[in-house]
Amino acid sequence: MFSFVVQRLATGVVTLFGVAVMVFVIMRVIPGDAAVMLSGAGAGVVSEEELAQVRSKMGLDRPLVVQFGDWAGHVATFDLGTSLRTGNPVAQDIARRFPYTAQIVVMATLIAVCLGIPAGVLSARYAGTWIDRTLQAVSIGGLAAPSFWIGLILILGLVALFQWSAPLFWEPFWVSPGKSLAQLFWPALAVGLRQLALVARMTRSIMLEVLGEDYIRTARAKGLSEWNVVVRHGLSNGLLPVVTLIGFEFSALFGGLIITEAVFSVPGLGQYVVASILNRDYPAAQGIVLVLAGIVVLGNLTVDLIYGWLDPRTRVRVAQ
Repeated sequence: MFSFVVQRLATGVVTLFGVAVMVFVIMRVIPGDAAVMLSGAGAGVVSEEELAQVRSKMGLDRPLVVQFGDWAGHVATFDLGTSLRTGNPVAQDIARRFPYTAQIVVMATLIAVCLGIPAGVLSARYAGTWIDRTLQAVSIGGLAAPSFWIGLILILGLVALFQWSAPLFWEPFWVSPGKSLAQLFWPALAVGLRQLALVARMTRSIMLEVLGEDYIRTARAKGLSEWNVVVRHGLSNGLLPVVTLIGFEFSALFGGLIITEAVFSVPGLGQYVVASILNRDYPAAQGIVLVLAGIVVLGNLTVDLIYGWLDPRTRVRVAQ
């Protein structure tokens, strides 16, 4: 298991280095200049000499390789730099916004798992009946509707029916758990519906295949209850692909909440990414992209570990 984890961590480090190079280069080649944005030279009130001084002060007049080496060296010591827009350490800005995004992701995943897996099992167990057709219609609708559109419909419905509107001040979970859960429930639901549909359809497909296996017929012939046959023998053997999907979607959600957070005005990482890119805030944009990539790497590592725990054959194959 140790070599399994080390191998995955080494792969993750290489991946993060590649992401660091890509985001650094992309931020330098897209149109716009951080020095112009910061100094206000775009309005024509700053001379070329003053602009050159600003660029020199920010280190933007140095070769790109030197700039990257300097930034990578600070990142290696967990220093993501200082935001050009807010003046705060990037790590501090991320730490302040991370809890809102993480809470939405966790709540959306719980909604998807708690409702999606039972729906998929039920749909496979009663395949071809009205239960199966109804659940399939709902899951296809969840897949077809974009999260931001669901969010807009939710907001309009809540305003029309309950005079609800997005709060101006969002409570962190550790300050007021109940209020925080109530505030972020609707953004989580808007995102979680698509995840729910994905999990339900994947579970249904896997369970249809598993329930046709010989050992399932043997279990039924032994007189086991239908609950034992479907859940204990069927679901436990068909969970691996579903776990993979959930793990991938969980980590991918951290970078996929930009529009949903904008719709509900949630002060999370998504809004921070957009503001950083629009203002050419290089340290902030590079730092947040690297953090999101790290979350994806850790998410995949967690899935691999769960995979190895559920199916020991994967650990043996890696060890060989």
